Amino acid sequence: MALVEATATAQSRKAVQPAVAKPALTLNVRDYGAVGDGTTKDTVALQQAIDRCWVFGGGEVVVPAGNYFTGAIALRSNVLLRLEKDAVIVGSPDFADYPVMQVRWEGKWIPGHVGLIYAVQADHTGVVGPGKISGNYALGGRPNAKNPLRHPALIEPMGCNHLRFEDFSTDYHLMWSLHPTYCEDVVIRNLTIRSTGGNGDGIDVDSCKRVVIDGCDIATGDDCISIKSGRGSEAYSLLKTSEDIQITNCTFADSIFACIGIGSETSGGIRNVRIEHCKFTGAKTFAIYIKSRPGRGAFIEDIVANDLDASGMTGGFLRFNILASGIQDEFPVGGDEGIPTIKNFRFSNIRVKDCPSLVEGTGIHPRKPLEGFSLVNVSGTCAKGISLANVHHAVIRDIHVTGYSGPLLSINNVTGTGLAGAASIDAPKVGDDIPVATGDKAYRLH
Repeated sequence: MALVEATATAQSRKAVQPAVAKPALTLNVRDYGAVGDGTTKDTVALQQAIDRCWVFGGGEVVVPAGNYFTGAIALRSNVLLRLEKDAVIVGSPDFADYPVMQVRWEGKWIPGHVGLIYAVQADHTGVVGPGKISGNYALGGRPNAKNPLRHPALIEPMGCNHLRFEDFSTDYHLMWSLHPTYCEDVVIRNLTIRSTGGNGDGIDVDSCKRVVIDGCDIATGDDCISIKSGRGSEAYSLLKTSEDIQITNCTFADSIFACIGIGSETSGGIRNVRIEHCKFTGAKTFAIYIKSRPGRGAFIEDIVANDLDASGMTGGFLRFNILASGIQDEFPVGGDEGIPTIKNFRFSNIRVKDCPSLVEGTGIHPRKPLEGFSLVNVSGTCAKGISLANVHHAVIRDIHVTGYSGPLLSINNVTGTGLAGAASIDAPKVGDDIPVATGDKAYRLH
């Protein structure tokens, strides 16, 4: 099937937009027995239409207006699922309708239920709107005694390439809405994502490469967007990096944690993330929160943000916590190798309103300082200024904020330019070193 590629630059690399050309085949799920009355279970009909399209070489599967009550649906290579206006896929409340396989949960591969819409090693596939995907609220939450396996995400492609998710809306509760894992060349555009309650992330980019997130409106219980790459020695051994991620023209609001969280699961490394032309209208903690801890290893580097508006924050605009964020792994990466390397964080053209704290940047290990940090051209109102510790080659320039009390800039072990007149603060507290495991205690993939 012919494909058209549209490219967008993410840092120095390319994020490729897959677009399905005029399909070789168009199938309608109604022709395969789908009823769409919100009561009849349409799982088999939708799956048969997708599978039929796949075996004939690919194309589009059209879901016309109606409420399609289903269990988990698997996408196939070269098949695009199109939800027409007023078409809603409604998830079943029965865990048995969601197959069990290896899934990522809190940075570890464990047994769990697949998503309502899922894919495994499928290429040139995706979902487009303008319809809706609605998860069943009974499925949300963390694993528990009654349902010990990981609960289903809403949309979850794993090990897939050239994915397209565009122009539809979602609704879910207490679980992630879109969770691409080990995927490459992903376009997520013009989605309206609503997810309430704790751990209701909007988009979790998990060990993926070349991802474009553009024009999305995301209001969630937990992070609107979370970028991660696994936790502890398992992920450090696999080294599946999340890289070349472009987030543009989005609106964010969250009611539990951060709007954009980078980490704390960073053991595969995170690099080349660019955030531009976005609005943060509400954040329970910080608009942008970069986080990890000793024991993760790997790196966070080349994080660039430009042309942002931020208001409604409880914590502030930006925080670094590389000392104590997230669950410590059962098999942490020991010694200095386990302290994440962080470098080149750049923020420019930022406008804040009633911001409690502009930058809380003290949570950095003295043995692995942040190498390269710039904050340039910031305006608006804030109650507290900038606090930095263990930063080399800082550039602070054109900070035009009002309303703050105390010093505008407070530092400990910081070098660079724009630091004149800064107040001194105490060094951050650092926990005990993590020992290097040897012999029978050394980690192996198992």
